[in-house]
Amino acid sequence: ARTDYLNPMEEYIGGIEHAILHLLYARFWTKVMRDLGLVRFDEPFTRLMTQGMLLNHIYFRRSDKGGIDYFAPDDVDVEQDADGRIVGAKAKADGARVEYGGIGTMSKSKKNGVDPQALIAKYGADTARLFVMFAGPPEDTALWSDAGVEGAHRFLRRLWTYAHASADAVRANADAGGWRDAAAAVKAARREIHVTLKQANYDYERIQYNTVVSAGMKMLNALEAVPADAVGAGALAREGLSILLRVLYPVVPHVTWSLWNEVGYATAHGDLLDAPWPKVDPAALAQDEIELVLQVNGKLRGKLKVPADADGKTIEAAARASAEVAKHAAGAPVKKVIVVPGRLVNVVV
Repeated sequence: ARTDYLNPMEEYIGGIEHAILHLLYARFWTKVMRDLGLVRFDEPFTRLMTQGMLLNHIYFRRSDKGGIDYFAPDDVDVEQDADGRIVGAKAKADGARVEYGGIGTMSKSKKNGVDPQALIAKYGADTARLFVMFAGPPEDTALWSDAGVEGAHRFLRRLWTYAHASADAVRANADAGGWRDAAAAVKAARREIHVTLKQANYDYERIQYNTVVSAGMKMLNALEAVPADAVGAGALAREGLSILLRVLYPVVPHVTWSLWNEVGYATAHGDLLDAPWPKVDPAALAQDEIELVLQVNGKLRGKLKVPADADGKTIEAAARASAEVAKHAAGAPVKKVIVVPGRLVNVVV
């Protein structure tokens, strides 16, 4: 019964070079045990994802005897052309030239790997996680970038700064009410957060962690853009930061767990590990106004804002009265107005 409960495993994740033999062994022994009547399933895993490889630059020098000596990227000074392409390099140790071997898979023999312990010591484990997950879809190869690591670290510092700056507002708005009287900027930011949460939930399900990180960045941008004195800003900070920390918890567990406790969520809601996953509020997605693409004779001429519940006649009237239409029509009469609900309006003159 215990074997049936635990198996088959729901997901196998591994690098493509390692997964091949591991899968062969696992499938072989599963089928042996099945034939012996020891298990009642045919395959050890129900889903497979082979993650991409991390790549890095390769530098080397040929010895007098025909051998190749490799140099770590940190041990060379790189020469680039006007377009930023690498055209050569020199070893820092002796100033002599080394050859550039292009980009390849990280390996100990080529000395182009990155020591995770040194990275963790300098930036912390969460920065390393964030960079790797943000580099691209898990199944794609990704080029290592020191600038990318710095960018990931800056984002976490921004998150830390915003959380602590908002701590008082978060604690003071523990029992925030509705959003009807909130400022327009607050409503817009709240909608952005819930729209992004909906997308992040979908991306987690399809194992697209790079866009999950992107969702976290969008949420933080939305929160930072709201004036602190706007009506409802404190309530938004409390709700928005709570959502953001939970969304990013699987990606950067140390930072989010610390902020969850330091800001005060743990007091009201318990440990972040046990906190329920945030839910999208349908009311937050509702809009008073929508923005349509405005065209004149099929060419993009601007945007047209109309009430969210506007019918075709209302949209047509707004388009005819638009300053952009008057400008580009240059006095020509309007022949017809074509409305594509929720998307665009095209004025034919």
